[in-house]
Amino acid sequence: MLGAWLLNLLGGPLRAEPVATFKPRGRDHSTMPASCSIVCADAAQAGHAAQAGRDHAAAQPVRMLTVDAEQGQRLDNFLLGRLKGVPRSRVYRMVRRGEVRVNGARARPSARLARGDQVRVPPLRAGATGEAQALAPAALFESLLDNAVYQDRDLLVLDKPSGVAAHGGSGVSFGVVETLRQFDPGVGYALAHRLDRDTSGCLAVARNRPALLALNAQFRHGRVGKRYDLLVAGRWPRRLRRVDEPLERFVLGNGERRVRVSSNGDAARTDFSILGRFEDFTWLAAHPKTGRTHQIRVHAAAAGHPILGDDKYAPRQARRTRLMLHASRLSLTLNGRAMRFSAPLPAEFRRALPED
Repeated sequence: MLGAWLLNLLGGPLRAEPVATFKPRGRDHSTMPASCSIVCADAAQAGHAAQAGRDHAAAQPVRMLTVDAEQGQRLDNFLLGRLKGVPRSRVYRMVRRGEVRVNGARARPSARLARGDQVRVPPLRAGATGEAQALAPAALFESLLDNAVYQDRDLLVLDKPSGVAAHGGSGVSFGVVETLRQFDPGVGYALAHRLDRDTSGCLAVARNRPALLALNAQFRHGRVGKRYDLLVAGRWPRRLRRVDEPLERFVLGNGERRVRVSSNGDAARTDFSILGRFEDFTWLAAHPKTGRTHQIRVHAAAAGHPILGDDKYAPRQARRTRLMLHASRLSLTLNGRAMRFSAPLPAEFRRALPED
């Protein structure tokens, strides 16, 4: 049995807000087939890509870092966290000299950053940081675009595979946004939101700053519709339709970040509906009403039904080859158009569900 507690039930059945489905036309501006497969480049492929891309890397010495989960952090702490191996004196010297720019302007080390801010980092000497020399393999870039859900001049929606980070940092050399910038440097790619590394599905990427600001405002004010499909351990109670518990981030002794339910945390709410109940697991749809880190994962675990494959919040007996959490639908408005996107269930999900 999986030990945990059931949360108090608040509210009734879920309500789906009407959103007009947007159907663009043409290959460059259309919804394209979203595949569940991804070309997994091994270390040898990455090495070949790094060798072939040295001239390309030299042509783009300046890096643009997008603030995401670090919102509210001081600029100096943000840089020290992202630029592993760079001496503190070098970081402060870059800021003092104006070599670091936030949204194109000088900033003090104590400046507080907001989600979506663009931080320009000047060229760093080779070897100054291990992350600086890591290049994404071309196969990853090609696969991301081949499996894109939608793209136009302002927006790219990807079907992100499990195991690929949305952005680099915390020991990850590169993610989706760094890969896009590396192989398509003429476009101002920036994440409109993020998905956990092991979560698959719809990921919105802005292709210019005006689009980024418009999307950030929608996510910040809760005007974006999101649905996730997930498989949880045990038989989810039919009466449990909402988990409304505050979440607090904390750090383990080894430096790894976690999230827990805490009265000292930020307000968080996730609505759940049952799509299928089976002998030892339940297929759910989750509609997060807030956007806290690991929100769905922690709310499901706190309800006594952790997501299968969750190596952070599920007991060992609930482990699988991957996290069974998929961002299946995303709806938003851009340039006055209501748009809805969907990514099909990955192969691992389909294999786990009974055929009948």
